[in-house]
Amino acid sequence: MTRIAIIIGSTRPGRNGEAVARWVHEHAAKRTGVEYELVDLKDWDLPHLDEAMPAAMGQYAGEHTKAWAAKIDEFDGYIFVTPEYNHSTSGALKNAIDYVGAEWFNKAAGFVSYGVFGGARAVEHLRLVLSQLQVATVSAHVGLSLAHDFENWALKPTQQQEAALTPLFDQVESWSRALETVRAESAAESAAA
Repeated sequence: MTRIAIIIGSTRPGRNGEAVARWVHEHAAKRTGVEYELVDLKDWDLPHLDEAMPAAMGQYAGEHTKAWAAKIDEFDGYIFVTPEYNHSTSGALKNAIDYVGAEWFNKAAGFVSYGVFGGARAVEHLRLVLSQLQVATVSAHVGLSLAHDFENWALKPTQQQEAALTPLFDQVESWSRALETVRAESAAESAAA
């Protein structure tokens, strides 16, 4: 079964990300033939990147890194729930992405963002970062506006935003399944080497 992580990309006290991710997960759980799991960066308590070797080497020293690598490796795709801080994503999410390398390779990702402008600039930065990690990002994107999709800082998404989840799920699921072949070929090549 295709497995997709919904990654909560903020660890800030009072964050909106948890409510947004739970809303996404509530709708994702209604889908068939795919399993969605919430992954909260707050639960992982990753320190500022403390690995001596680059992630591309795959030589992880820290137990926290090995555990994070194993968790990321479990999934075929990801939906990143990201805030927009200063025209980019959160430092916590960028740090978590940088921790591991091959565990991200040849998988798919989509985005649900939130911020004054719907978090669009955070998503564009994440697309660049993930392209280096061979993650195929889908075009469907849900961008929640603090002015229109929240009331007194509480999530109140419009029907339009709720409807936008369907193409996001469709694209992440289909690309995740399609990239299974690429991952299998890559694994076979590594085993033969």
